[in-house]
Amino acid sequence: MEENWQEKHIVFFDGDCGVCNFWVQWILERDKKDQFMFASLQSEFGQKFLSERDLETNVFNTMYLWKPKHYYLVKSSAVLQIANLLGGIYKLSGIGKLFPKFLRDKIYDVISRNRMKLANQKCYLPTPKERKKFIEV
Repeated sequence: MEENWQEKHIVFFDGDCGVCNFWVQWILERDKKDQFMFASLQSEFGQKFLSERDLETNVFNTMYLWKPKHYYLVKSSAVLQIANLLGGIYKLSGIGKLFPKFLRDKIYDVISRNRMKLANQKCYLPTPKERKKFIEV
């Protein structure tokens, strides 16, 4: 495991979900500032994160963004913050904050419920450089 994970933004995702893996790959390709690391919710690291916050440890339909010692965000708030951190044109997604959180999360939940139908269960194989950005590969 990379030593400086506490200085990064950690994206927790469902490791068994094709849509989730697609988004991890999408973030990896755009993370020019090397701000993100990744951990599946099913991993020991992911399970520890969930249990320390009294979150469900057997439900994997939510993406979390965690900045150690600062904050963690869930669902649409996590997605919008990731886009903001990526910068450039992705900062325009901040317009999404104009919509109430309950509405944004409702849309997130619809996508989440149908995510297994939206993408094949394909296994993404990160490059050796990208592999360093995963906690507990």
